[in-house]
Amino acid sequence: MTIFEDAPAQPHGSPQSIGASWMSAPYPVVVADAGGRIAEANAAAAALFPGAARGAALEDVAPHWLADAHRRTAGRELAAPVRSVRGRHRSLTLEAHPTPGADGDVVWWLVDDTDRLLAESALRNEQERTAFLAETSTRLLASLNVQRCMDVTVRLAAENLADAALLVGPANGRQHPLASSVGGDATRQTTARIDPASVPGLGEALQGFPPVPSRWIDPSALPEWALPEGFAGPVGSVVVCPLPGHGVPAGALILLRRSDHAAFDDSEEVFARLFASRAGSALSAAHLYSEQTSITATLMADLLPPALRQVHGVEFAGGYRASRDAERIGGDFYDVHPGAGPGEETLAVLGDVCGKGLDAAVLTGKIRNTLHALLPLADDHENMLRLLNGALLNSSHTRFATLVLASVVRRGGQVRLRLTSAGHPPPLIVRHSGAVEEADTSGTLIGALPRIRAHTAHVDLAPGETCLMYTDGITEARGGPLGDTMFGEARLRAAVADCAGMPAEAVVERVQLLAADWIGDQRHDDMALVAITAPQQAHLTAVDGHTPGRYTA
Repeated sequence: MTIFEDAPAQPHGSPQSIGASWMSAPYPVVVADAGGRIAEANAAAAALFPGAARGAALEDVAPHWLADAHRRTAGRELAAPVRSVRGRHRSLTLEAHPTPGADGDVVWWLVDDTDRLLAESALRNEQERTAFLAETSTRLLASLNVQRCMDVTVRLAAENLADAALLVGPANGRQHPLASSVGGDATRQTTARIDPASVPGLGEALQGFPPVPSRWIDPSALPEWALPEGFAGPVGSVVVCPLPGHGVPAGALILLRRSDHAAFDDSEEVFARLFASRAGSALSAAHLYSEQTSITATLMADLLPPALRQVHGVEFAGGYRASRDAERIGGDFYDVHPGAGPGEETLAVLGDVCGKGLDAAVLTGKIRNTLHALLPLADDHENMLRLLNGALLNSSHTRFATLVLASVVRRGGQVRLRLTSAGHPPPLIVRHSGAVEEADTSGTLIGALPRIRAHTAHVDLAPGETCLMYTDGITEARGGPLGDTMFGEARLRAAVADCAGMPAEAVVERVQLLAADWIGDQRHDDMALVAITAPQQAHLTAVDGHTPGRYTA
């Protein structure tokens, strides 16, 4: 305790231990005796408590919490610990520190603690809001699903910002997607035809304009669709916030509070906009991801290899494995274009584009589409390949391709094929006896030379015999005990020799299994297979005669 050297004489009743220095203290100081009457009060205390004159009862001029604290403190032993107390007086928050005297008097030092408490309260609120915004970002960015983001947005808003929240998405035609939650409970999502102009500020928010102050919105004028199901009681205040997105608005958020709750103040409106900005960014990212996923799925649908089946009495089976397990498309491809009728040729194509990945897959798509357009010319393979070569030479890319064309038709129990290779390994013919032959076809690759040549082979398949077309991803697959040996044509021939008499699907599955075992977890090229098999003739009488594999011999 500071004691001034030129301090005035000690006032009556003041504790001996502190002298009279409190008289010049900048803080209010009141000295009360053991009976609760004021002995002295400095000028600051007199200004704070106008009736604080000598002899006045402390409880009459000071707040009750100070009088109660004086009754507990006066008369205590000096060695006993004393505690400060805090309470409100008018608009101030005061902290009173007692100093007991030997004669039972107590000097109460009063400190205005209002600003510190307000600052602490503001800091605590900001910390809570910052933590909430961090949680908001974490939960919103946990998913790129649009419905999930809408669900999280209205739940968080209804739990932390308002009594209920309604999210209005951008119009899809004449319908607006809506999501609502009351008190953070389960959300309700639907679409409805609404009039945004019926809610002040909503139309502007959906166009990305700044929000209007909540005091401009008449809660009683809200349309019925703007009140979430389960919201009880009249609306007391409304806030409409835009949800800003990446270039275009992601929607708008309507916050509702009941009339028995405090209305939104300015700081809460600002905080609601901060929340809306995060929700809008997450929703916009989810919309963008959904759109890109839809586009990718549409484009990939034409790039994926088709599911093969029996066509006009001939079995077709295909197998494909991209060079990377995470990819579904690559540079190898196959297609089967059924003939118009049982007596018409079916065109099967298997090809290999130079390169891997998406760029190669895009070129395979172009080749497949071009061949589809050239189907009317399929009776002349060389002419068909010449036209395809011209189309690829006129493109801007520098890639080339190899492929095999197979025109297939069934004549009685036999299956006749016209096989034409364009720089591709010739197909293997697996006879019923287990002998494996190589089709006598050859030609130049496509997309590299101005002129091409091709030689077509004619092959007949007896029942149970198979023509296997494959890409070099099978024969050049490196693996084995040391991991650096190619699978090779000899192993392929041995593998298919064991498949004599098997259905087309079984042939493809066996070759794929052997190749996969050979490479193990080694890197490999795209691998594609197409098997064309003449079905066995004597079908069981209990079936319709067309089910694959149901035969007696």
